[in-house]
Amino acid sequence: MKHLDEYRDPALILQQVEAIRAACTRRWTLMEVCGGQTHAILRHGLDELLADSVELLHGPGCPVCVTPAETLDQAVLLTRRPEVMLCTFGDMLRVPGALGDLNAARAAGGDVRVIYSPLDAVALAREHPKREVVLLAVGFETTAPAAAIAVLQAEALGLTNLSLLVSHSLVPPAMEALLTDPDSRIQGFLAAGHVCTVEGADVYRTIAERFRIPIVVTGFEPVDLLAGIRACVEQLERGEARVENRYDRAARDDGNAAARDAVTRVFEPVEREWRGMGRLPASGLGLRPEYARFDALKRFDLAGTESGGDGPCIAGQVLRGLSRPPDCPAFGRECTPDHPLGAPMVSSEGACAAYLHYRGET
Repeated sequence: MKHLDEYRDPALILQQVEAIRAACTRRWTLMEVCGGQTHAILRHGLDELLADSVELLHGPGCPVCVTPAETLDQAVLLTRRPEVMLCTFGDMLRVPGALGDLNAARAAGGDVRVIYSPLDAVALAREHPKREVVLLAVGFETTAPAAAIAVLQAEALGLTNLSLLVSHSLVPPAMEALLTDPDSRIQGFLAAGHVCTVEGADVYRTIAERFRIPIVVTGFEPVDLLAGIRACVEQLERGEARVENRYDRAARDDGNAAARDAVTRVFEPVEREWRGMGRLPASGLGLRPEYARFDALKRFDLAGTESGGDGPCIAGQVLRGLSRPPDCPAFGRECTPDHPLGAPMVSSEGACAAYLHYRGET
């Protein structure tokens, strides 16, 4: 298949692996900040192919995994209100919070609708003017523009029955938090190409300069990832620390101005809770005051909802690259995709789900 097969070519994969091995005079520790990249690395065994030259840590690149339990509990509380129709992406249904998950809430009679775009929530609000339609708006910079467009469209249509439960997260502040962690072993980052299609590679330049660390934007196929790893290793070997875009077929240095403008118009940076990582300043997006009427927290007085936390789940250690999923005593035993104790086991981009699916490790 054009633009896919060539990025999975076994000959090119082995060529890149040998080039990386040849470039390394020591073993380097890199972190990918994308759950899709984590799955690709494990699926194709790239970490095993490079084990003698590069250690790959898995970071907080799964948007479902970093959504705090508090947000899930707020969503569950909303499903208990008969006037509310809660709209969510399918991968949020089984993420556990202290009050259970949205699947259980739906089984208990809550009106939970699976959507494929935030604009689906706008359509439902138009079709059901007597219902309160709430969009569970989660994800990184890649999904925020669509949520912003949904707000702008609802405003243009004069809809008064649509609101957002917002838990959008921003990647750069999380990377800074990881690098200031005294336990961090990160020497280079692989940045997610899809985030850069919106934000651009330039958004990482201040981090690279401040922490003297290479950051390489890369894609999601094995040849993409190996090209990114190679570029990162070559920078480290030369003592360089800069942003490099190795996914320029899709991502540009300046990103997508129209998408960023929509986000800036509707949202503003706010402190955000990250599951397993705590509250990080300016690491999330919240509705601007002029769009406060679309804020479900205010409309339904949900602010201050407290969660019971993550229980025995070590998601925080996994998301910070300090532990691997098999290090968890519950991994593959008490915690499985059918009975997850934490989001990394149930999310399609979660590291725990990836290890269990591709390695069957227990």
